[in-house]
Amino acid sequence: MKKCPCDSDMCEELCEHPQTVCQVQSELPPEEEVRQVTEMFRVLGDMNRFKILQALSQRELCVCDIAAVLQMAQSAVSQQLRLLRGARLVKYRKEGTLAWYSLNDDYVAILLQHGMNYIRQK
Repeated sequence: MKKCPCDSDMCEELCEHPQTVCQVQSELPPEEEVRQVTEMFRVLGDMNRFKILQALSQRELCVCDIAAVLQMAQSAVSQQLRLLRGARLVKYRKEGTLAWYSLNDDYVAILLQHGMNYIRQK
């Protein structure tokens, strides 16, 4: 075992493959990207928000329709939609007095589908 030469701020721990460790460290994404992704997964980690996204993956819906589909109060749905908007997972448009929501882009639908596929394969 050799001392890891990667970073002087590291502990004086011994590692088996210092070149591998250094290479993997250099290929990790920047901290800000990691923060954004973990925040997105935190937002996705709520059952009601996930159900809202699943409903919106089928079609654009207004807030009152989402509330009816999920059997939730409209105010509770609006609160969840605010969080989903903040995470850039959904977008909305106003049409008169109605607010219509849809997934922000195809990547959100793909993310949902991959999550469901992962669970179903077990």
